[in-house]
Amino acid sequence: MSIWFRPYTLEELQGRHAGSMANNLDIRFTEIGPDYLRGTMPVDSRTLQPFGLLHGGASATLAETLGSVASNCCVDSPRFYCVGQEINANHVRSTRDGRVTGTARPIHIGVRSHVWDIRIEDERGRLTCVSRLTMAVLENRRAVPGTGPQA
Repeated sequence: MSIWFRPYTLEELQGRHAGSMANNLDIRFTEIGPDYLRGTMPVDSRTLQPFGLLHGGASATLAETLGSVASNCCVDSPRFYCVGQEINANHVRSTRDGRVTGTARPIHIGVRSHVWDIRIEDERGRLTCVSRLTMAVLENRRAVPGTGPQA
């Protein structure tokens, strides 16, 4: 059974990020499973720290991008949207090149909050970062007749 509100395509998800940090870091969505979203990010001059290792902030960006997109795919988007509330990341192995792959899976999908587990691996399948992301589910008041600034 799928957790997604409706079917999504990788092209649709990728298209939402033109001009964003995800686009600037070349984060690519690569797979949508029944209960996960997967994507990759390069380990290159855009994502390295001064010692030549993948920057922890870049890993957190990949994790938040995957979890945020996944969370928003679980709600009725005209009525609700999800925003990051808290993220943590444990960096367990360094990497210097190639691409890393992150997989976001839900821990909790509730009415007002979602919690995601995001695991990032190097090209050899070794865990480099594990992250947990909490998302707040907010009502899109502009989409509800009679509410919001235009009411």
